[in-house]
Amino acid sequence: MPTILIADDDTKLTKMLSRMLAYEGYRVLTATDGWDALAQAEAHHPDLVVLDWMMPHLDGLEVARRLRATSPTPTPILMLTARGAIADRVEGLDSGADDYLVKPFAFEEMLARIRALLRRPRAADALRLDVADLAMDLVTRKVTRAGQNVELTVREFQLLEYLMRHDGQVVSRSMLARDVWNETARLTPLDNVIDVHIARLRRKIDLDHLTKLIHTIRGVGFMLREAEP
Repeated sequence: MPTILIADDDTKLTKMLSRMLAYEGYRVLTATDGWDALAQAEAHHPDLVVLDWMMPHLDGLEVARRLRATSPTPTPILMLTARGAIADRVEGLDSGADDYLVKPFAFEEMLARIRALLRRPRAADALRLDVADLAMDLVTRKVTRAGQNVELTVREFQLLEYLMRHDGQVVSRSMLARDVWNETARLTPLDNVIDVHIARLRRKIDLDHLTKLIHTIRGVGFMLREAEP
């Protein structure tokens, strides 16, 4: 489920876009000024930022520049503004925006531009996974929850990686047996083994945190997501 951050001080427009994007299957975050947008981006690592040019405290151009200067992974930015002159478009793109949409706009066009931006490969995408405050570095094999290191065994790391790659999706025990344990022709089911590893992983990931990420879907399997399924 891709996460989109909408940064715009027009609260009526923000609420409308939030509802429509959520209906399309996106997780939506909102910010009403430039400083809030930077804080949200740092905390949640959105997959895409819809950024209004004219915002209080810090305008969209400066937010785009700072995102480009501080983020090791370039987050796609769709600049949203009423300023449609060629010079404005050039300035917006030069500030770090990937695309530029002039108000008023058709929601269908915004959706198409969002889909196109999300299809673009990001160099660091394959090197890091993030779900809420849970982060996994696939190069160093370091896992953190809320900035605290989580020590995992090799199998627990593989299991968590699989769950994070399927964020928001139900993962069955048969999928885990096939894709994590590489067992395709075993006569004895691995259900008990999988359940033990899930329990151990849940203790390490969720025990000391109010927000639980690993959920059991009764009769089906498991799901990793920030909210209760």
